[in-house]
Amino acid sequence: MPSVMWKELTAEDLRAKAAANATVILPVASMEQHGPHLPVGVDTYLCEAVCKAGAEIAIKDVPVVVAPTLWCGMAEHHMAYGGTFTFDIPTYRAVLLAFLRSIERHGFKRVFIINGHGGNIAALNAFLPDFARETALKVLATTYFELSQSDLGQFLEDQKRVHHACEVETSMMMVVAPDTVKRDRFAEAYGMLGMEVDKVLRGPPAQFHNFKAITPSGVIGDARRASADKGGKLLAVCAEGLAAVLKNEKVWG
Repeated sequence: MPSVMWKELTAEDLRAKAAANATVILPVASMEQHGPHLPVGVDTYLCEAVCKAGAEIAIKDVPVVVAPTLWCGMAEHHMAYGGTFTFDIPTYRAVLLAFLRSIERHGFKRVFIINGHGGNIAALNAFLPDFARETALKVLATTYFELSQSDLGQFLEDQKRVHHACEVETSMMMVVAPDTVKRDRFAEAYGMLGMEVDKVLRGPPAQFHNFKAITPSGVIGDARRASADKGGKLLAVCAEGLAAVLKNEKVWG
């Protein structure tokens, strides 16, 4: 099967993709601390892996191509740990718009932004009206682990959704980039757990949280519960969830 990855195709291949009205998947992620046991590239590794796997399922039915991953996002809440890059809002908006305009100039009509970092969600939602006004593209955005949230809990012990450097992300990294995972540091890789997460991070009123103040380890959740077996199942569920949306023509209105 030909590659679904933009970076692995020729310009001629990509012109053909545009002519076939392929949907461009644009992965957006982050480069930030992920506790003592995971590399800073977790969100970038996982978002690209899910997009690739989802596209490989969907391409049997619809034309798709996965654009290069935007590895920097909104990560001010992790800066105190070191190892993190972050945009400010105007820069993030400008970079995304430049990417979209490049895609548009090549003749593509649809872009599906697939996010892999919780800190990007609010910004992406706020940008969508601007993107609709400033390009002729049809642009959708979602977060891959939110697409499949209801299906993730069946594999998990201490959580029902993705947290940070947690059972989910650690398990998936054990499949996607196993050599980057420091298993000898798992004993330290836990932090805020359970209902406390929703109360502090998701309950009203809205406020900015410096993660170092609430989890010295940099972890929200418990990576000690992670396994490669779980990681394979989680990756498959996320890929299947993305593929289902890609194949659903109704989402484009």
